[in-house]
Amino acid sequence: MTALLRYRAALLLRSQRWLPPVVLYAAALGIGVQGGQPVLDSLGWTAAALLPVAAWLVRICVSGEPPAARACVAAARGPARSHLASVLVALAAAVVLGAVATLVVTLVSDPVSTGRGTRVALLPAGGAGLLAALVCALLGTAVGALTAWPVLRSPGRAVPALLLAALLALVASGSPARAAVSGLVTGSRSGAVPLPLLPLAVAVVIASAATAVACALSSRRSPA
Repeated sequence: MTALLRYRAALLLRSQRWLPPVVLYAAALGIGVQGGQPVLDSLGWTAAALLPVAAWLVRICVSGEPPAARACVAAARGPARSHLASVLVALAAAVVLGAVATLVVTLVSDPVSTGRGTRVALLPAGGAGLLAALVCALLGTAVGALTAWPVLRSPGRAVPALLLAALLALVASGSPARAAVSGLVTGSRSGAVPLPLLPLAVAVVIASAATAVACALSSRRSPA
C-alpha cells in the first residue's frame, strides 16, 4: 500500500493538476482573510474554503490516469486498494494545505474576539482552527468520493453534483462542516475557543463510509 500511495502522490505532483484548486484556495483566503482580523473568524473562513478544494483534489486524484493505465494499476494492486490510495492522497494533500493555511492565518490574525473586547489565546485558537479544517477536509473528501468515478462517470453530471454537494455540506443543518465553522464564528463573539470534536468524529464516519462505497463500486465498474 505504501508504494501505491507514493505512486499516487507522484502522479498528482507531476500532473500539476493540483495548481488550480490551490490557486482557488489562495484566492479565497486573499478575499476572506485580512491581517488584523479576529483570529477565530478568519479560521472559520479558512476551514470553510477548504471543503470544495478537498472535493476537487479527490476528483483530480481518482481521474488522473487514462482508463488503460488505471486498469493496469487496478489489475496489479486491486481496484479497491488503488482507488483507496487515490482518495487518501487527496485527503492528505487537503490536510497539508489546510494546516499550512491555518498556521499562516493564525499568525496574521489578531488574538481578539469579534468585538475586540476579549483576548483569545492563539495556540488554542490555532488548534481549534486546525480541527475545523480537518472536518472540512474530511467532508470535502466524502463529497469528492461520491461525485467522481466510479459513482458518477459523466463529467457533465459529476461536476455540478460536486459543486452542489460541497455547498450543501457547508450550509445544511446537521452538517459537521457547518457545525465546526459555526462554532468558530460563535466562539469569536464571546472569545471562547471551541473544539469541534463531535463534528470531527461525525466527519470521520461520513468520509469513511463514502470512501468505502466508492472503493466497492470501483471493483464492479470498468475504468472506461
